[in-house]
Amino acid sequence: MTKTIAAILSATALFFSGCGSTSGPEVVKTGYEGKKINTYFQGSYVDVKTAKSKLEAAGFEIVATYAPVKKGTTIIFTSSELKAEAAKPKRAQAAILRLFIDEKEKTISFNNPVYFGKAYMQSDYNHAVFNSQLEKINIAFPGLVASADEWDFDALAGYHFMVSMPYYEDTDLLGEGTNEELLAKANNYKDGKLKIFEIKLSDNSYLLGYKLGKRTAKFTKKIGRANAGLLPWTIVIEDGKATALSAKYHIAISYPLLKMGGFMGIMTVPGAVVKDLQKPFK
Repeated sequence: MTKTIAAILSATALFFSGCGSTSGPEVVKTGYEGKKINTYFQGSYVDVKTAKSKLEAAGFEIVATYAPVKKGTTIIFTSSELKAEAAKPKRAQAAILRLFIDEKEKTISFNNPVYFGKAYMQSDYNHAVFNSQLEKINIAFPGLVASADEWDFDALAGYHFMVSMPYYEDTDLLGEGTNEELLAKANNYKDGKLKIFEIKLSDNSYLLGYKLGKRTAKFTKKIGRANAGLLPWTIVIEDGKATALSAKYHIAISYPLLKMGGFMGIMTVPGAVVKDLQKPFK
């Protein structure tokens, strides 16, 4: 047993030591510079009102705003192109982009459309579509720089922590029923106060933003507020099922620099996320 535990810890350490690279292009231009792809691109602080105005002028649609941490605001936004791609079966997660505005650190951080597009669209990924979103953002917010967070571009579709850990398709099942029944439950639970947004992608698929319990959502304080824009969590309602990205997958792909010690400090979070998100569908 001791040897088995030691082997697991050794493998975990090896995996996360590979997540700590900080190389990459200084300035984000296309979002895909060679083999590595940066997770975020960052810039100087602008307030929420100004950011919304810039995004709308660039042709984006503001979906919602959310405060994942104190003195921090996430702007969730989309476009007709993103929604068209996300309407494809099992691709709803690709419908939105996120901008985290950190009023405390006076910085902004965008999710890289190319990075998350490749991860979420899998074999359906269309580089022209997702790169065009990045180009629009770069024009609206000049001077953005690449984050240290990065991963191999070609490996994103098959991303997982390590052996036996979940892939993109290994989602958490939250509830079953007709789409209409599941939407009604999500909207009615606690009088709808936990639902942040709802996007209809097709007659058969919807993407919802949902608020986690206060205790569960605190994990971003432990592993770094810079990437707190991964909240709110998203729920997909499609084909009579309500599902969510596995917490182990979603956190890891959003924090590729996080080392083993960081994950060990939030060991209970994945289970807590599932419990929080299942409650509306019971």
